[in-house]
Amino acid sequence: MLKRRYGDRSDWKRISKRGYAQYYLETEEFTGYITLLHLVQVTEPLWVKYDEKSVCIVDDGYMWLQHFPTGKNYSVTTMFDVNGKVIQWYIDICNEIGIEHNVPWWDDLFLDIIILSTGEIIQQDEVELEEALLKGWIDRSMYNLAWTQANQITTSIREGKFNLLNYSKVHKELLMTLLN
Repeated sequence: MLKRRYGDRSDWKRISKRGYAQYYLETEEFTGYITLLHLVQVTEPLWVKYDEKSVCIVDDGYMWLQHFPTGKNYSVTTMFDVNGKVIQWYIDICNEIGIEHNVPWWDDLFLDIIILSTGEIIQQDEVELEEALLKGWIDRSMYNLAWTQANQITTSIREGKFNLLNYSKVHKELLMTLLN
């Protein structure tokens, strides 16, 4: 079963005070929705572990910028610390991107690519993708789509051609003017 996730993360109880803005952007570099979630106050920080590294991705004052590119099978979340420094980029491979009640969403296809601020690339959730296929939550074409998209993006990142990452700070600044 695919999980539908929304850009405003309205169901996320960890955030006790938030700001949110979104905008539809149509430029030569990017077409689609961009959203900015300002985690003004959270109930507790969230740390993730990648091998031996622990990384805080949620704390008071952090911001999450998300790109929902039109016609693509991925969404990119840039996580910023309280000082505006990029912590990581988190790329969700997805079956589909859409909009509902004026909020962008994506149907998560399990595979994720994380790029740490050090440039290290991590691919995760391969086991969940395999399980989804075995349990019939996804079909073979969705499975193949996930792997094809993940491999293409990883190659593009390694070759320095995944240009969307270069627009994170500019798009964050744009949306900061619209925060509610």
